[in-house]
Amino acid sequence: MGKLSGIKVIDLSLFLPGPMLTMMMADHGADVIKIEPPAGDPARLMEPMEAGQSVWFRNLNRGKQSLALDLKSDQGRDQLWALLEQADVMIEGFRPGVMKRLGFDYDAVSAHNPKIVYCSISAFGQDGEMAHHPAHDLAVQALTGFLSVNDGPDGMPVVPGVPSADMAAGLNGLSAVLMALIGRERTGTGDYIDVAMFDSMLPWSAHIAGSAIAGGEAPRSQAQRSLGGAALYNVYRTLDGKHIVLGAREVKFAKNLLTALDRTDLLPLAEMDAGKPQQPLTDFLRGTFATFTRAYWMNWFADKDVAFAPVLDFREALDQTFVRERGLLVEVDGKHQIAPSFRFASEGKWQPADAPELGE
Repeated sequence: MGKLSGIKVIDLSLFLPGPMLTMMMADHGADVIKIEPPAGDPARLMEPMEAGQSVWFRNLNRGKQSLALDLKSDQGRDQLWALLEQADVMIEGFRPGVMKRLGFDYDAVSAHNPKIVYCSISAFGQDGEMAHHPAHDLAVQALTGFLSVNDGPDGMPVVPGVPSADMAAGLNGLSAVLMALIGRERTGTGDYIDVAMFDSMLPWSAHIAGSAIAGGEAPRSQAQRSLGGAALYNVYRTLDGKHIVLGAREVKFAKNLLTALDRTDLLPLAEMDAGKPQQPLTDFLRGTFATFTRAYWMNWFADKDVAFAPVLDFREALDQTFVRERGLLVEVDGKHQIAPSFRFASEGKWQPADAPELGE
């Protein structure tokens, strides 16, 4: 029995944020019914495929049931109403106004089922001047300011490797839904949740955008300790064209590293402001790490108390011993799945459920 056993979720969302939210609920026992258009969630077709399914789709939709409905038809709407009357949670990720046009906005649904927790996920929220502006993750990151500091030494922003706005919205939505379910235990009524990708990203800027938050200038990466301006918090190329990182903030790690390199004379630079004051130390480390391969440095750092890591690709990352030790990548019948990121001590070993075929 999972923590959410007995909770019935109707999920009308597609692609990433909503499906991630509801899969996390399904992983912990919720009964999730995924409502798909007759053609199915487009993520079903996203390559690569494995064992007859999209790896993306499987890792965002396992443990759910699927029902294909045409919500523009009377039959499809009647079927959805029947489900919603018994549901605890409804998730939707359409552009603002779509659910109202279909007759399934919160006012209509809560009139039938006052206990429902209804969560809408969109790029910019359900109201305001940006509500109808089309955007996926990249555009949201650009408008929040995050893309401006996702740049290299030349200042050119690059496409982020992580869809952070999507993921932040899914996590925020999950937190809000669980809070609403707890609140319903006291009040007996559900609630409406307006989750925006833009809103969800902004709190993540507190540690990097303090000057702008306080009304001042925008941060620039090369002058920020956490964004590439500090020698001990930086990425370095090795002789074989691979990379390593130093992820230290405390001076003790700088002391340990520079002692091992016999350059304690450079230690005062590690305590200076990020940016130009630390540049001589950064240059020294850049030249030093470029003289040997990544494998050499991994061996060299093994017995040293320094916040160091090699930059791994996903194949190398997933093949690490501790990934297997913690059961983070599970393979059953030729189907690979990333395990839930949190577990409960009272529950047994996690076993992945299948993702449904369309209508299953």
